[in-house]
Amino acid sequence: MPTPSPRFALHRSHPELALTLGSCVAVLAIVAIVSYLLARERDSVELSAVRSANNIVQLIESDILRNAELYDQSLKGLIWAVGRSELPSIPGPLRQRLLFNEAFVDRKRGDVLWLDKQGDVVGDSTSTVPRKANFADTGVFQAHARNDSLGLLVGPPFKARLGGLDWCISFSRRITGPGGEFAGVAAGALRLSYFVDLFRRLDIGADSNINLFNTDGQLLARQPARAQDPPIGSNYADRPNFRRMLSQQSGSFTAASATDGRPRMYTFARVAQLPLIVLVVHSADDVFASWRRTAIMVSVATGLLCAGILWLTLLLGRELRRRHQAEQGLAALAATDSLTGLANRRRLDQVLRQEWARTQRNRKPLAVLMVDVDHFKAFNQRHGHAGGDHALREVAKAIEASIRRPADLAARYGGEEFQVVLPETDEAGAMLLAERIRAQVERLAPFGQDTQPVTVSIGVSAHTANTQHDLAGLLGAADEALYRAKANGRNRVEGPGR
Repeated sequence: MPTPSPRFALHRSHPELALTLGSCVAVLAIVAIVSYLLARERDSVELSAVRSANNIVQLIESDILRNAELYDQSLKGLIWAVGRSELPSIPGPLRQRLLFNEAFVDRKRGDVLWLDKQGDVVGDSTSTVPRKANFADTGVFQAHARNDSLGLLVGPPFKARLGGLDWCISFSRRITGPGGEFAGVAAGALRLSYFVDLFRRLDIGADSNINLFNTDGQLLARQPARAQDPPIGSNYADRPNFRRMLSQQSGSFTAASATDGRPRMYTFARVAQLPLIVLVVHSADDVFASWRRTAIMVSVATGLLCAGILWLTLLLGRELRRRHQAEQGLAALAATDSLTGLANRRRLDQVLRQEWARTQRNRKPLAVLMVDVDHFKAFNQRHGHAGGDHALREVAKAIEASIRRPADLAARYGGEEFQVVLPETDEAGAMLLAERIRAQVERLAPFGQDTQPVTVSIGVSAHTANTQHDLAGLLGAADEALYRAKANGRNRVEGPGR
């Protein structure tokens, strides 16, 4: 049975290949677009969290600056009053109001002290009668005593010696005498619990915290404070995240926490020129929790959509493949002689036209064999139509077995006649093949009670580049050669001009 050429099969498979490639490209495009949108949404969530944290940092920074300015104004006012010559003659209550301006200092936040050059308390914002204490051994006092150019000095966290103020930080300035000598210190203590109360009023979400550090790495305040967190006064100077913050004025970054190793978002800012750093820490898991849920739902939906597309593509491809196979089967049936299984007359005419056009283009030879079963009418009368059909099938098998090249075509021409088309075959090659067909048929076993086998006569015609043939002439020459073979005794091969 003839089969469609590889070129024809490849051409027919293009729709299925195009469908598969198109579906794959569509799936990849969907995945790429969804991934891009999810990445953009993640960046948007991160940017929103950073902006929110920056707003909190700026709010806290403003409050700290306002308190620092209030303490600085109070200290400057105290230093100015201490330098007045008439201060000793002013009555106690008025002197107290002159030294400590209540407009600047809120007693709930802390207190202000006047320390003489020996470190003793000689003025106290909480009482007209100063509390008794000496601060000469503190680092802040000694720093002012040694250096007259410190300006406003923010000290490290300390436990208050007076008033049960718990953890505090100090703001202090040097008091200089008329001759430029060291005359004492004006110092203010600010409760760190004030910052805890401030931080507590801000909603920053679960598993997040607000921190206040000094530039030496000491923790001044944290809210919320968990039992497992390092206590106030702990030093973070050696931690990579703190060193990164110390190298910049402000910023935001995501890194693993040195405490628990989980990814966190750090947003920080230096408080003006003060040695203080405000830090807001968000849990990256909390920040991206909503985005992650959305990403999971979108990814699942996208996966189902892509799987559906590929599944439908598979089904459609299978249907295309079935249709292609059915079309091939129909094409083969339409081109096949139902009795012999060889190509039919329609297929023969198509191949003849194609090969004739090709031989004209390529200047290659083309040969045609006309094969006729000898004494077939008498055979048909002896054995009936069933016997005749059997004989034709056996002859067709013998012819097909003799053809060895894929391009060669054997076809039933009509009745008991067959035709063989031999592209790129000259006369000598065609004669050899014709003789092989004749011998192959002669070797068939006799049918029924016959003592002689079925034989065939074959006429050969060949076209070469230097001959003046057309297709009709080539076929006519083969037909004439067949008549000569029959006239010369049958069961033989005749070539052109013999």
